[in-house]
Amino acid sequence: MAIDLTVPPRPGPLLVGYSGGLDSSVLLHRLATLPALRTRGLRALHVHHGLHPEADAWAAHCQEVCEGLGVPLHTVRVQVDPKGLGVEGAARAARHAAFRDALAEDEILALAHHRDDQAETFLLRALRGSGVDGLAAMRSWQPYAHGWLWRPLLHLPRRALTHYAQAHGLRWLEDPANADPRFDRTFLRRHVLPLLATRWPQAAENFARSAALSAQAADLLEAEDDALLATAQITADTLRIDILRAQPQMRQARLLRRWVEQRGLPPLPGHALAHIQRELLDAPHDAKARFDWHGARIQRWRGLLHASPLRAPLAREWETRWDGRTPLMLPTGDVLHLLGSTGFEAPLCAHARRGGERIRLPGRRHSHALKHVLQALAVPPWERERMPLLSTADGQVLAAGDRVLSAAFSQWLQARGARLLWTRLA
Repeated sequence: MAIDLTVPPRPGPLLVGYSGGLDSSVLLHRLATLPALRTRGLRALHVHHGLHPEADAWAAHCQEVCEGLGVPLHTVRVQVDPKGLGVEGAARAARHAAFRDALAEDEILALAHHRDDQAETFLLRALRGSGVDGLAAMRSWQPYAHGWLWRPLLHLPRRALTHYAQAHGLRWLEDPANADPRFDRTFLRRHVLPLLATRWPQAAENFARSAALSAQAADLLEAEDDALLATAQITADTLRIDILRAQPQMRQARLLRRWVEQRGLPPLPGHALAHIQRELLDAPHDAKARFDWHGARIQRWRGLLHASPLRAPLAREWETRWDGRTPLMLPTGDVLHLLGSTGFEAPLCAHARRGGERIRLPGRRHSHALKHVLQALAVPPWERERMPLLSTADGQVLAAGDRVLSAAFSQWLQARGARLLWTRLA
């Protein structure tokens, strides 16, 4: 039995996610037999989860099959931490992290999801109370990491893959987890969908069609969301509150979710949207309201919402000596560089802000409170918390990050054609 595949919408080499199971075995074999796709460049990736005693044997099987097909295989070992997501969810997250790390610029990741997988995903998300975005389930083509994600088998039922594998004498692995009803997806596959099919034979096909229709609706809504976000965003991580508040609450929620997604932050939990609308959008203008979740933070400041990964401040007691000859790594992961000079004549003291510091700016006769200078420059509070200071041995402040330079230090840098650079962790 033949399986017809459409050509990917874009040119580029292919990376096949290859578990050794039936689905990915069919996909790998079919792609390897298509000269037009092989000439693009074809390689495979096997993710070794280490969850089963036979995991090493599975990796060896995948290597043997790929050698027989003449397809290079890269095996990646991952750590699966079930806390929070459970085994199934944590394994999926680890697998996709490996895919993202392996995918080259403009490379296409090909995965073997099929129509029955789509039906299962639709049902799972419906049972979790997902909206139209969630019910859109899996897309056949979408941007992914540095390249693209392609699911060429999404229109085919599982039985078509089984017929193909048998007709071509393929060998594949059977993961015992696929028969364990403790996993939600397996329970649907083994018990719920077969029961539904006894009364509605086209149930899986219709669920997949509903997912496709949901995807069309979601695409239309996303286009409107993106147009509104373009008017509301000052930078990628800032959003104008006045424009957001002018929208109905349902549109506010969509814009917030879309914004967070575009920033590459974890999805907002269910209770987050009501909290943000109540505590941040309606907060007093000068309030330092914020919402933290899963290592990320949205906070209000000066009429804007700011979204970013959650970063630790520079500890108040931190200080060290720095001669400027090599970059200075800060405890926060940020780095100070002295560019264009071999170093300072005498080491300077690099330290955290402790309050009460003063600095004399270029062209000024008197010193000013550093706090007021930073406020006048609109330096956000979270940036001030991470900002390293440079001072002389007798405590004279020379620089606050690379945002504020004293008159004396600015003159020293100019005389040498040098500059100070504070590289912040993204």
